[in-house]
Amino acid sequence: MRGLREKQKEQRKEAILVAAMSLFDSHGYSATTVEQIAAAAGVSPPTVFNYFGNKQEIIFALVDRADRSAIHDIRSRMATFDNAVDALCNLQAAVMRYELEALPIPIWRDLMSLSVNGSSSAGMVETDKRLVSEIAGLLRELQGRGMLSAGFDPETVADFLNDYAILLFARFVHQDEPDEAAHALQVRRVAELVFTGLRP
Repeated sequence: MRGLREKQKEQRKEAILVAAMSLFDSHGYSATTVEQIAAAAGVSPPTVFNYFGNKQEIIFALVDRADRSAIHDIRSRMATFDNAVDALCNLQAAVMRYELEALPIPIWRDLMSLSVNGSSSAGMVETDKRLVSEIAGLLRELQGRGMLSAGFDPETVADFLNDYAILLFARFVHQDEPDEAAHALQVRRVAELVFTGLRP
């Protein structure tokens, strides 16, 4: 019985996330209300608040899910990378791809504006912490394979790389015509610069 209740909870949570994604895409983040999300998901507004607390937490859940999918994707292909630069560039490309699938560019622009104003800092900090932890794990794995020096702190480097990736992503989504190839080239240049000094 408990297993059935847990499954129903997951199904409701997923319905809320799917409804929110669709409404954010069609109406924009700011114009979408929790009441609209609840109606589209077939639940009551208090149920939405019970699962997520507020509308921003839905966004963070979508971003976190996208990031986890990207990490899973890269981890499943780790053995195919023969250098740290390719591994990191593929990770950043996967994160961007999954995040843009989860939320369209106009929503990312709204989020970046909220972040600058401090409105979304707490939730985004937690989401970023999880991603930094995963990046650090990837760096440790590359260290273990002898691709990076054993004498650096993966958490510090992961934190720097994630912060820089956020800046590049913010620039990307605010372009009138976002250029994925130019963005990928910038990511590669930063990775090469960082990892040149971290070679064994």
